[in-house]
Amino acid sequence: LKFNKWKQNAITVAGGNGEEQQLNQLYAPIGIFIDKNKTIFIADWANDRIVEWKYNAKKGQIIAGGDEQGNRMDQLDRPTDMIVDQQNHSIIIADRGNRRVIQWFNQSQQILIENIYWNNEVRRWKMGEYNNEGIVVAGGNGKGNQLNQLNIPTFIFVDDDLSVYVSDQNNHRVMKWRKDAKEGTIVAGGNGQGANLNHLNYPQGVIVDYMGQIYVADYENHRVMRWCEGKEESEIVLTGYGDGNQP
Repeated sequence: LKFNKWKQNAITVAGGNGEEQQLNQLYAPIGIFIDKNKTIFIADWANDRIVEWKYNAKKGQIIAGGDEQGNRMDQLDRPTDMIVDQQNHSIIIADRGNRRVIQWFNQSQQILIENIYWNNEVRRWKMGEYNNEGIVVAGGNGKGNQLNQLNIPTFIFVDDDLSVYVSDQNNHRVMKWRKDAKEGTIVAGGNGQGANLNHLNYPQGVIVDYMGQIYVADYENHRVMRWCEGKEESEIVLTGYGDGNQP
């Protein structure tokens, strides 16, 4: 199996000008979405806004939030992620601090899901179905480290078979839950907190490519790891040289 290789020196495509709220700055960005035009949408967490950066732009533009932290319809509170519905020209935002999912059109908003509680579970929602409560597809058995439990799930990825990959942050692992499964399987980490190749340290973003290779943002280790399901160890794809601000 031949793995792709990446250059170890990156280029900055958004932010990089300090932690403030100017249009050329970001403050603790978390989730991103990239559309077919290479426009980058960023959940600018500590600025309570969603920012759009056009390809090669020197600054972004605010397309949601940015009017101070709050719970009004036109405000956000520490958003963590979003997706762009290009068909309806809207943005669907995980508005974490307000415990809701909200949809932004040009100048109007509607709440899709509200009163979301941190129950250490992943739910699938479809508008008008499941009594508007969603159904549990991962976790849902309280906080813990058993195979049917999660402990602060952060990001997910859903593959073509509807298997759900979950960054199980405080368990320092990535779990895979197959469709209709009662428990998950560990596909990355799961050996406690650490910095060896069989460890993760508060994993965040996760994505799986067409070959089934699992890429994990290993937050506290400042690196991106690639795992193959069934392997005991991973490999470092990017950095791993510690905390810093160099590309």
